[in-house]
Amino acid sequence: MKYFFIKTFGCQANKSDSERIAGDYIARGFKETSNWKKANEIVVNTCSVRQRAEDRVKGFLLNIEKYFGSNRPKIILTGCMLHHQKKNLLKLLPQIDQILPINKVGFNSPAIRKDKLHAFVPISSGCNSFCTYCIVPYSRGREISRPMEDIVSEVKDLVKNGYQEITLLGQNVNSYGLEKTNIKTRKSTLSKPKSSPPFVNLLQEISKFKDLKTINFLTANPWDFHPALIKEITQNRKINRFIHLPVQSGSNRILKLMNRGYTAQNYIKLINQIKVAVPNATFGTDIIVGFPSETEKDFQDTVNLTKKAGFQVAFIARYSPRPGTVAYRLYQDNIPPQIKKKRWQILENLINKPHLSTRPTIR
Repeated sequence: MKYFFIKTFGCQANKSDSERIAGDYIARGFKETSNWKKANEIVVNTCSVRQRAEDRVKGFLLNIEKYFGSNRPKIILTGCMLHHQKKNLLKLLPQIDQILPINKVGFNSPAIRKDKLHAFVPISSGCNSFCTYCIVPYSRGREISRPMEDIVSEVKDLVKNGYQEITLLGQNVNSYGLEKTNIKTRKSTLSKPKSSPPFVNLLQEISKFKDLKTINFLTANPWDFHPALIKEITQNRKINRFIHLPVQSGSNRILKLMNRGYTAQNYIKLINQIKVAVPNATFGTDIIVGFPSETEKDFQDTVNLTKKAGFQVAFIARYSPRPGTVAYRLYQDNIPPQIKKKRWQILENLINKPHLSTRPTIR
């Protein structure tokens, strides 16, 4: 019997990919082990959102090398560090034996899920937004939506097997099915929709399964939050009232440098529209502090926005340059680490600490 072990770093998308990789291994006759020291093959599913995430991958590989020496198990690398490209990766991480492109992580075998009530269901991969700080379009490629019938079929099987809660995953779930639509066109017509977007149609189809109790979705882009989606949340009791809506900054100048496609005023207007339509809605967000050239005024704008929005939870990151991104090429990382840490702590104290006992689970 051969054993495999998967080490997952990063976000829910990576966790979902790892479940599908496990399914492929099981289909090939392997057995999963919870101890990497007993594995014949080790898959390292990497995150590249910040340098610290990559450093943790390097540390794990060094531990494997130290323990096994030259007689180590086969090591396969996948995930967002693949943006470094094969030649550079083999120099950066000499321990690896094989590279598994993310787009090769398919749906050939059933995912192996350890949670028997909640399931991650990917609805798209990649991203077309090209935020200047983000490596995803380079590591995961352009946005591709799964066929609706495939998603609905997967959810149907999950419900048959006793699953009561699902989380729909995508880098931007509310652009599902719209990847071939020009982004500028989507932005200009968003406030005057002629019909429901595909993501709303998908939510409606999935909601037809009587035994499915809760639907979550991650992550939504503010400028793609269609009025029809707000209406669907209002009417559909299966959709979780906790909405994760990344803002990244409260400064219009920084948002423009980030290529986020909206202003702080646009964002707060959207939050207020949702609050009016869904009075019991709560919100989470992502924020980056210390983006290149961020001034004290820029940061104070972020503080002011967070107070207006009333977030229940925030994932706060200190900016880390990602090779290959626009920000890495064009902007100097000129905010000292101690300033980044100070700004991080201010927001942590403002948003997360007051809600420690009541903060929602981010699926």
